[in-house]
Amino acid sequence: MAKVMVVDDDRTTVSLLQTLLELDGYDVIVVGRGLDVIPKAEANRPDIILMDYHLADTHGVDVLRDIRAHATLNDLPVVMASGMDVTDEVMAAGANHFMVKPFDPSDLPIIFNKLIG
Repeated sequence: MAKVMVVDDDRTTVSLLQTLLELDGYDVIVVGRGLDVIPKAEANRPDIILMDYHLADTHGVDVLRDIRAHATLNDLPVVMASGMDVTDEVMAAGANHFMVKPFDPSDLPIIFNKLIG
């Protein structure tokens, strides 16, 4: 079972995504703060990260840059999401895929399968 780390500070969004992803057979790890992403990723070794661009404590793109600079997490697939189209910025920072919110959650398994095979 693939492990998905969902990084978002919106509890409603997280709850919905967690439920839908678990129904699709994923093991879901929820992280609400950007500062917790690296330690939780090291501890839980997710197969992919779905991260919001706007987090309460930092910008998701900054966390993405930290992941890309990390010795053991740098090749971890990261899907970024935002209500604004920041495709160029997040792709330049190393995202594997970008989605504009609101997105159709049923697209996630298709995207995840392409990225983690």
